[in-house]
Amino acid sequence: MASTGKLTDRTVEVALGGRLITVPEGGLYDRFRMDTDLDEVERDPRVSSVDFFRRMPKSRVDSRIGPTLTPNFYYRISTTRLTMLAPTRAIRARLPRELDPLEIAPGLGIVSVMAFRYDVCDIDFYTEAAVGIAVKPARHGGLGLFDLVAGLKNDSLHSYVLSLPVNTEIAQVRGHDGYGFPKWVTGLDVDIDTARTSARVANERGGLDLALSAPSPKQTARPTGAHVSTLTSYTTIDGAWHSTTSQINMLSSGTTRFPRGLDLRLGEGRMSDDLRSLKPIRTIQLDVTTEGQLALHMPVPTSLQDRS
Repeated sequence: MASTGKLTDRTVEVALGGRLITVPEGGLYDRFRMDTDLDEVERDPRVSSVDFFRRMPKSRVDSRIGPTLTPNFYYRISTTRLTMLAPTRAIRARLPRELDPLEIAPGLGIVSVMAFRYDVCDIDFYTEAAVGIAVKPARHGGLGLFDLVAGLKNDSLHSYVLSLPVNTEIAQVRGHDGYGFPKWVTGLDVDIDTARTSARVANERGGLDLALSAPSPKQTARPTGAHVSTLTSYTTIDGAWHSTTSQINMLSSGTTRFPRGLDLRLGEGRMSDDLRSLKPIRTIQLDVTTEGQLALHMPVPTSLQDRS
């Protein structure tokens, strides 16, 4: 097995954004600092292809965490997303005034619970989860019907994230300081395969914050590059609005409407508090990607309409 496979439990300290953080010794970040050798990654048995990334050169940029290369490449990922209906009134109470919720009907918007497992990545293995709100694209007018259809098909999503816990230091520092996301480090287990998808997020005391479990939808395999979706997330950095684009190369994925056998449990913690505040009514869709890839771009300044 190539050295991108199993790692030792040893860690090394690296400087990032004015902090000292630990990363796996011999991992991709330790050896390559984001300038990862694609030939090396291609030898990893968990990675089916790196063709998606060969057509996407990286560039060096200055950021709040110092000079870095963008995009951040994720060579093997799996994800799950629960799409829920929620009252627009509850959603607006949690949205900055510059953003508009995407409505499926008057007074009814869309919120989601997501979980991610990044098995092979420029910043090494980590997991994360999210509570997010579907919003209209910045400075968008009209009814947003096209955006609704595209969003439900997982083709083009725009979101505002309330919670984004992760399980590693480097993911927290990059995500919080570099991208402006509400990230913190906690215990977070995500397991996704063709039979079942599950996630458990711990609170600060080690108890249950949020957990989900469901049968995975039937998966459809696609050649690399055949289905690339985009996710645009809005954050504020130093008081200014930015947008962050993710490009997802979906290699094997499936969808279930009104999923059966879903177990979603809320406990005590930031994720559960955020989801409860949105007053979700019911889950209308479960999307699971058992194999995908991701290019995460650094945030760029964006103009949002002031609705005050």
